Amino acid sequence: MNTPALFRSSSTALRTASRSRFQASTIPNLCFRNTYAMSHTVPKLNDPSLLKTNVAYVNGSWVKAASGKTFEVFDPSSGKLIGTAPEFDAADTKAAIDAAAAAFPSFKTKTGRERSKLLRKWYDLMVENSEDIAKLITWENGKPMADAKGEAAYAANFFEWFSEEAPRVYGDTIPASIPGNRVVTYKEPVGVCGLITPWNFPAAMITRKIGPALAAGCTVVAKSPGETPFTSLALAELAHRAGIPKGVVNIVSALKNTAEVGEVLTTSPIVKKVSFTGSTGVGKLLMKQASSTLKKLSFELGGNSPFIVFDDADLDIAVAGAITSKFRSSGQTCVCANRIFVQEGIHDEFVEKFAAKVKEFKVGGGYTEGVTHGPLIHDRAINKVDAHVRDAEKKGGKVIQGGQKMPELGSNFFQPTVITGMTTDMALASEETFGPVAGLFKFSTEEEVIKIANAADVGLAGYFFSRDLQRVQRVAEALEVGMVGVNTGLISDAAAPFGGVKESGFGREGSKYGIAEYQTTKMITYGGMGQPLQK
Repeated sequence: MNTPALFRSSSTALRTASRSRFQASTIPNLCFRNTYAMSHTVPKLNDPSLLKTNVAYVNGSWVKAASGKTFEVFDPSSGKLIGTAPEFDAADTKAAIDAAAAAFPSFKTKTGRERSKLLRKWYDLMVENSEDIAKLITWENGKPMADAKGEAAYAANFFEWFSEEAPRVYGDTIPASIPGNRVVTYKEPVGVCGLITPWNFPAAMITRKIGPALAAGCTVVAKSPGETPFTSLALAELAHRAGIPKGVVNIVSALKNTAEVGEVLTTSPIVKKVSFTGSTGVGKLLMKQASSTLKKLSFELGGNSPFIVFDDADLDIAVAGAITSKFRSSGQTCVCANRIFVQEGIHDEFVEKFAAKVKEFKVGGGYTEGVTHGPLIHDRAINKVDAHVRDAEKKGGKVIQGGQKMPELGSNFFQPTVITGMTTDMALASEETFGPVAGLFKFSTEEEVIKIANAADVGLAGYFFSRDLQRVQRVAEALEVGMVGVNTGLISDAAAPFGGVKESGFGREGSKYGIAEYQTTKMITYGGMGQPLQK
């Protein structure tokens, strides 16, 4: 997940969010509703105790930062203050690590079935409270309620999935090459794990890491995103209710001190594994820091996903897939289509249908009925998106839909945008936009498009649409990515292994492979086992 500003504060920009009313006539070529006034609405939770302010969760208790310091969290739709969270520092983080270390010896001895029941209870509580979780996601992240409800369900699914994996951790018996020896392997939990999660999926990114860690028998210290801490703290409250033993799950928060907390997690000799989702640049920094103690690592980093439509594709399915892949969460996901390639034979028809769908989007506050797309997370996101659009225009691209900021809705809104005539020298071709901008490239041959698609340092996800079985196989094999979607724009699934190649990182999350990231393999050789039966 590309979160390039993970270690920088966005408070100042959010405090100065625009509060002006909007006039529809100033925003051409885009349908949306006057939802700005409604975007200020403070959600009413069914269970208000799920909103935890000024405290984090350590050793089974709600605690403040030892310094008493807090940071402010703002609604990206309205720019208004949601609440404050504790600004943990190195000492606070070390205390959380110590709590996880103290809990590990007893937790690792629980049977897989016992850990399974704990995860299942946590899952059940997430399902029971899914509406409130969705409201919190929309409040601090900005995504529309429909998307937030989908994330709440997706996040809970990781606890369900890994509750089923926990009792099924198998070792092997291996035929030895030395007569009389017997070789067996056991899977053991790696130990205390440090988890660092991004703001774009406040619930799902934390459950995708905590689920397999607990299933394996590990204890965790999870750093919540500074932009969106309250969803993860609500999950901590549900963990407490589920009976997760104290110290097994610890949730810490920081904004200004994020780099300090990250350094503690990566350099502490007590922490045996770090899992990070964020930008490639930050991943490289954390990897360098972690080298001091040679930790086990799994990194899910930035992407630049190609989305390819061949002449023989079902055009309507391809358009629907592109809409889903490109504009999910307003383009703020690591697996969003970043470069859309359309073969010349169907290019013009695809563009027409695609742009028509984008024109139907409703932009506004996430709680307003009918809204399909909300704000971006902060001003830096807006500025990057705008820079990519302006760069494309300067180099010959044609904006046929959207293309402008929407200050009348708020400082973090940008029109869903479609640009044609894209070329490889444009910034969007080589940089992840992380926003609602679809750049369309025309191509002629398979060989040409695969060469362009693979001309990236990263390789997280790729998509293509075709009805030719042989083409499907050769293109899937040729794409240099960790995940391929064939005739679909949505590949996220708790059952599917999630991860990339090249500078998109290493390791896999979800699926049967996800739990292995939190385990070590112990080999035991028994000698002298080849004696005949005793008389």
